[in-house]
Amino acid sequence: MRQYLDLLQHVLESGTVKNDRTGTGTISSFGHQMKFDLSEGFPIITTKKIPFGLIKSELLWFLKGDTNINYLLKHNNHIWDEWAFKKWVESDQYDGPDMTNFGLRVQQDDEFKMVYEKQMNFFRKAILEDPDFAEKFGDLGNVYGKQWREWRKSTGETIDQIKEVIDTIKHNPDSRRHIVTAWNPEDVPAMALPPCHTLFQFYVADGKLSCQLYQRSGDLFLGIPFNIASYALLTSLIANECGLEPGTFVHTIGDAHIYSNHIEQVKEQLSRTPMELPQLVFDQKKDLFSLEPGDIMLKGYQPHPAIKAPIAV
Repeated sequence: MRQYLDLLQHVLESGTVKNDRTGTGTISSFGHQMKFDLSEGFPIITTKKIPFGLIKSELLWFLKGDTNINYLLKHNNHIWDEWAFKKWVESDQYDGPDMTNFGLRVQQDDEFKMVYEKQMNFFRKAILEDPDFAEKFGDLGNVYGKQWREWRKSTGETIDQIKEVIDTIKHNPDSRRHIVTAWNPEDVPAMALPPCHTLFQFYVADGKLSCQLYQRSGDLFLGIPFNIASYALLTSLIANECGLEPGTFVHTIGDAHIYSNHIEQVKEQLSRTPMELPQLVFDQKKDLFSLEPGDIMLKGYQPHPAIKAPIAV
């Protein structure tokens, strides 16, 4: 995973200080690419522990076409909680304590943090136990899963991009149109978070399936490690579905940035020596859309300890 650490180092040393929509501030650099040969091991960061359970349940959530965090919460996955929570506390049905700019205030005010955690726990419980509440506030809009599995056409019909790309890989492997996109300009304003990983393309050669992702924006410390592992997993699962071996994952990033409140964490990570990559193991007999998180695991993952950092919402 030297590629990732080299990119962290480059942005830290040569990036440009920029403002951002969260108000946190970043060090940013534009236009970078990393390549990972999947035959050399599963590319998950080893210089800090990455919760692979969250990665696999999130990817399966996308593949199911789901956009409600109810599924994620049932699998103890809280990656998307803050965006759904934001929708609730900014609605006219919220009558609790003021949660304005809760992302920044949690970091600065311990008393507010306690109030926030109480409200968040109430919110999660309501999503899991109250179907009406979950339908109203758990749904994130037409985010990844919706675009991947049910892209809506102007005629009102829908396109299942995942099934179509699998079919094309199987029957026309040399096509240059093995593309899935999540960036739908019409839907962007109604999404809780417009897609960061916007488009990916598959490529078949020598019995192997490779994938290139274009990511418009990447949080290098928190987000990018998840994206690398998620798309390496996606490539492996699609390859298996198509009777191919995993090839190379190519990760192309537009705005690659380090948040200003992640700088010390980045320096700590860069001081660590990478460990050996683990191996991906999953139930290869199961249909792609029948897989559950328990069917997928990593063998031999022995990373350095986790490094905590706040998420910018």
